[in-house]
Amino acid sequence: MALNEDAPWGDLTSQTLIPVDARASAALIARESGVFSGGSVFAAAFTLLDPVVVVEVQVPDGAAFAKGDTLATVMGPARSVLQSERVALNFVQRLSGIATLTAEYVALVAGTTARIVDTRKTTPGLRVLERHAVRSGGGYNHRFSLSDAVMAKDNHLAVLTQDGRLSVTEALRQVRASLSHTTHLEAEVDRLDQIEAVLAGGVDTIMLDNFGLTDLRRGVEQVAGRAIVEASGSVNLGTVAAIAQTGVDVISVGALTHSVRALDLGLDVTMTV
Repeated sequence: MALNEDAPWGDLTSQTLIPVDARASAALIARESGVFSGGSVFAAAFTLLDPVVVVEVQVPDGAAFAKGDTLATVMGPARSVLQSERVALNFVQRLSGIATLTAEYVALVAGTTARIVDTRKTTPGLRVLERHAVRSGGGYNHRFSLSDAVMAKDNHLAVLTQDGRLSVTEALRQVRASLSHTTHLEAEVDRLDQIEAVLAGGVDTIMLDNFGLTDLRRGVEQVAGRAIVEASGSVNLGTVAAIAQTGVDVISVGALTHSVRALDLGLDVTMTV
């Protein structure tokens, strides 16, 4: 889709400027340090357009690299290399940016029991790639889609209990009874006094949403191992270490995918006729 979007009727510039028999070699160079992700996608951007192009990825996904390192090489018909260049870079720069940011978060919670996980705040159509990049950076994935688990958030619970016929506990118990034993049930709370009612509903995970540090510690103590405890909201590089120290099991970070900066990588191309 990306290749078709970028050149729906071919690369007019290369077709008019570059001789048909010209060949090119290129090197993917790191212009800053980071963590690599997206090697197979980078290669596919060239080989899907032209199977004759040869791509050799020098570092595996998840590997750290330094400024100036060569991450991959490309050889083939010059027109094909030039046409694929931007699409290949767009993918590998974004995915490596996600992996690098994730690795920063993971390093800040080292020594605690907390896992860094992503959210569904991904670029539409690119979720599988962006979540792979989170894993490249040492993070973990939350549910992949709305089809994978039950997550009862505040709006869901408000609808279920709005007429007063069901309590939160009763509503969650009904949900639990309707689910397969393999299906995970998570519920969100935003106050300490909601925790017991949610736990009584039989949840597997309880999300403490936008809790301060003191209340996070109290929440972990109150849950006391009866469910997985997830912290969400107001998580950034400046707050994540302190959140991890409260004893939560999971810290979900939307910024891993929705606010990431593309890493500065460049493709240096040399052409021969």
